[in-house]
Amino acid sequence: MAHRRAVDDKLLQTQGLTEPQYAPMKAILAALLIGPLGLLTTLAQPYAPDATPPIGSPAKEDAAFTLAINAPDDVRNLLERNLDVLRYRNLSDLSDSELARLLLAAEQDARNLVATLGYFSPTITVDPSVSGRGTVSRSLQLSVEPGDPTVVSDVQITFTGPIENDANADAAAQRLRITRDWALETNQRFSQTRWATAKQQALLQLSAQSYPTARLTESQADIDPVTRRARLSITLDSGPRYRLGPLVITGLNHFDTDIVRRLVRLTPGDYDQTQLVAAQQRLTDSGYFDSAFISIDTTGDPSVAPVLIQVREAKLQKLVLGVGASTDTGARLSIEHAHHKIPYLDWRGVNKLVLARDATTLTSEFTSHPNDDHWRWSVGTVIQQQTLGSFLVSSQSLRIGRSRSTEPLDNDYYLQYDRADAATSDTTAQAVVEALSANYAFTVRHFDHPQFPHTGWGLGVALGAGTTLGVQSMPYGRVLARWRGYLPLDDSSVTAPRSRASRGRLALRAQTGALLAAPSTELPSTQLFFIGGDNSVRGYGYQDLGVPLPDGQISGGRTMLLGSVEWQHPIRVAGRASDWESTLFIDAGAVANSASELRPRVGLGLGARWKSPVGPLQIDLAYGVDVQRLRLHMNVGFNF
Repeated sequence: MAHRRAVDDKLLQTQGLTEPQYAPMKAILAALLIGPLGLLTTLAQPYAPDATPPIGSPAKEDAAFTLAINAPDDVRNLLERNLDVLRYRNLSDLSDSELARLLLAAEQDARNLVATLGYFSPTITVDPSVSGRGTVSRSLQLSVEPGDPTVVSDVQITFTGPIENDANADAAAQRLRITRDWALETNQRFSQTRWATAKQQALLQLSAQSYPTARLTESQADIDPVTRRARLSITLDSGPRYRLGPLVITGLNHFDTDIVRRLVRLTPGDYDQTQLVAAQQRLTDSGYFDSAFISIDTTGDPSVAPVLIQVREAKLQKLVLGVGASTDTGARLSIEHAHHKIPYLDWRGVNKLVLARDATTLTSEFTSHPNDDHWRWSVGTVIQQQTLGSFLVSSQSLRIGRSRSTEPLDNDYYLQYDRADAATSDTTAQAVVEALSANYAFTVRHFDHPQFPHTGWGLGVALGAGTTLGVQSMPYGRVLARWRGYLPLDDSSVTAPRSRASRGRLALRAQTGALLAAPSTELPSTQLFFIGGDNSVRGYGYQDLGVPLPDGQISGGRTMLLGSVEWQHPIRVAGRASDWESTLFIDAGAVANSASELRPRVGLGLGARWKSPVGPLQIDLAYGVDVQRLRLHMNVGFNF
């Protein structure tokens, strides 16, 4: 009978990435201070996170011994990082007998390490061989022929506890989903890391919905090193089914419990970790709280488990100074004052001044707390001087309305007064135009991740109807629609989510807008359309594309259309997907005063994306076909 053994379930910490997660941010920020040339120079430099050489790096000239490892790349990298004997190579007083002992133990150490990659019958030799007696060579070679890897031949997932016999349709769907999404399927190569990851994923899927106290009670990987087959089995105990009970809120000093209750939007029902995380995010995003933590009390009755909400309030008043830069607006300086509970009114007020290369903006907004239906009243003003096309435009606006944000839908109703310059090449006809409009806007988001989406789509539509003010009041309408989608380039024959993600995705954008008014109607320049820039048509300056006037200057248009196709593909380091992606893209857009006059401007190029701690960092080098020049674009964050 073939010899069998059970693999230790402990996941080796050495299988993880060793580079600090956020170290590359330092290089990017430093490069931003010295400009685009400095950024490209920084990216071209080899990354060295630590001056201390790794275990497997070449030994110093006065080392006690040298050990060259001859093995396939994945095996060699593992051994160079973790082989115990390499820790002693720089000991100058290492004796022959001690070195012989270490080398004799190195073979078994290497065998155990290689087994974590799924190779259970390797051939391992040390040359020259070590007998344990006499002089030991100080120039050695460790050769590893791993043989064929072990593959998974069978997977058995067993459920115990209430979920085993729960007739609830949600419970049956949850069991099916855990089984279907098992990450280490038959005929896949076995490794200790994949085995541990698959078990962790299954347990997380069970504990994330209805059964927060679920646990892994048994797991075994039965390995046959002769046939190179692995039979896997796990047992998951669900524990009791939990339902949300009353809210227990702690940490409030200035605000009452109603604001927390309205922000979390948690109602009695089955426990769902996703809902709790979303509620926690709403609290921290609200601005009223510096931190929030939501959990359930699992010590009492599972049918009415109290929801524990711990918050730390933000200071009632806050002053924030900011410095930034972007390729759209250049260097930027901002100062912002926020008061979270204005006396008597009990609203929040935010005043902000932004000084940028092509724009100076002063905004003031006052917002009520959400009511039981999640609606807020708001009053806001904007005073701005900015470059639009070829003109420096001064504008003022006042907005009064209501808004509601409930995933996945945002709604806004508002009245808006606009006053702005009417850009024209006729200096004798310069005028300030006023308009009043009623508007409705909505945004729908169905992305799989709020900051780093891999799949999903979003749609935003804004509709307005109004009239110009003054001697001649002329009616007009305005429509703006935008869409963004992510299409994974999956192989339908591959069922593991990790494998599907490695093929990258297509990022698609589309936007269109139109102003409906008589040709003679003068409208505020801020109501017209301009395109160009980081999130528009790359390869052109920010809002540089509009309607050419007879003297060659650029003004805004009444019709706009743009689209973009971008291929995003993960960059792999040592066989693993990193936090960087490469991109290829093509953008096209046009602005005119009528749809028949639209003539697209094209930009194309390549770039990189980094999953930074503050959101995706976008670095693009684009070529504007019409202007025949290259332009660097940089942007941080994902907003829709």
